[in-house]
Amino acid sequence: MQRLIDKQLADWKQDKHRKPLIIRGARQVGKTSTVRHLAQSFKSYVEINLEEMHDLHIHFEGNLDPEIIIRNLGLSLHTKIIPGETLLFIDEAQALPRSLIALRYFYEKMPALHVIAAGSLLDFAIDQVGVPVGRVSFLYMHPMSLIEFLWAMDKKILADGILKQLPSEPFNAAIHNMAMKFVGEYMAVGGMPEAVATWRDTQDYKQCLKIHHDIISAYEQDFQKYAKETQIKHVEQIFRQMPLQLTKQFKYTNIPGNYRKRELQPALRLLEKACIIKPVYSAAANGLPLGGESNPEHFKTIMLDVALTEALLGQTNEEWILHPNESAINRGNITEAFVGQEILAYSTPLLRKDLYYWHKDSRSSQAEVDYVVNINHHIIPIEVKASKGSTLKSMHSFLESHPHAPYGIRISAHNYSVYKNIHSYPLYAVAALFADDF
Repeated sequence: MQRLIDKQLADWKQDKHRKPLIIRGARQVGKTSTVRHLAQSFKSYVEINLEEMHDLHIHFEGNLDPEIIIRNLGLSLHTKIIPGETLLFIDEAQALPRSLIALRYFYEKMPALHVIAAGSLLDFAIDQVGVPVGRVSFLYMHPMSLIEFLWAMDKKILADGILKQLPSEPFNAAIHNMAMKFVGEYMAVGGMPEAVATWRDTQDYKQCLKIHHDIISAYEQDFQKYAKETQIKHVEQIFRQMPLQLTKQFKYTNIPGNYRKRELQPALRLLEKACIIKPVYSAAANGLPLGGESNPEHFKTIMLDVALTEALLGQTNEEWILHPNESAINRGNITEAFVGQEILAYSTPLLRKDLYYWHKDSRSSQAEVDYVVNINHHIIPIEVKASKGSTLKSMHSFLESHPHAPYGIRISAHNYSVYKNIHSYPLYAVAALFADDF
């Protein structure tokens, strides 16, 4: 299936000054299949999975000279690895952190060879051995976005139309309702590639739900790989409770079990490092970068995928398919999380993206804007609203106190519109805000 990251991978292949590439992202977001798709453009392809092929570990345990490594790999795999012709893919590299150290020597001594490393828990291995600064490149992958979902459903013309549509020019009702139908499907199926492919091929939601629970089980089995024995129960508790804390200011006291912050905070950070949850930090939004005035102690959280979130809650998502507009209203926290997930998906894969929101708490008033983002070097507030008639007090409060923000964006289940300095976009059009980036 076509992915947004394909363009960056194609550019990396052609770059004469490329470095070995590390692709980072959660388990089962499509890293391996994306590299295999890229491999079709090479004369030859060698893939080694270090989690499964333990007999190959020995080739990275001695001398890390790339000439020796590729000779030994070639002999073991009965194949030739030819710089300039072969793509070498080191999958599940976290199973042997020393393989990441080897990337430095591929860059220094064999720059003509295309080398990619990936893995589901790669950040833990990077922390363990480090990565030489300036000798590798990174790309970050997320679950499939709504636009990628539309591509997978063979709805590229609709996707292109959404990307080009201006907020002052609403779709007619038929097109809007059709686009909202796909929003409902996406909310039910989510962006995990296996679930998307299953929905495309079968239209059987129950099969997708089984995949969701299989992925959740895989994440839970991973806990023992990166959490200390004494931390596992804390990680499990945070993981299971996270959907209930969704899009609210996170408070450790809301986690059942009388746990202390010093016990739960490391568990939360582990889940963040595994790319399963994403904090949304409170930011003053007085200038760029947004992180310059953010408060790491005040944050909300979303999970990597809305369908996995609802599966963890034990929810059935078929209502999204049948009644997308009503579901967007009734499940406002999921809708807000979806928008955060979309913002991440359309951000440049070259950098790790942080999310921010704005909160004002004074004696006279309280206000909160769901997200603040950088669009073309302007700070733009985004509110996710359940219905057309919802008030925008917080948005107006932000715009009054932040005159450098040229306009605000409301995202809802309703069609496009513009009124004064408020631009309204439907849920399916988050991508249009960042179309210049891909």
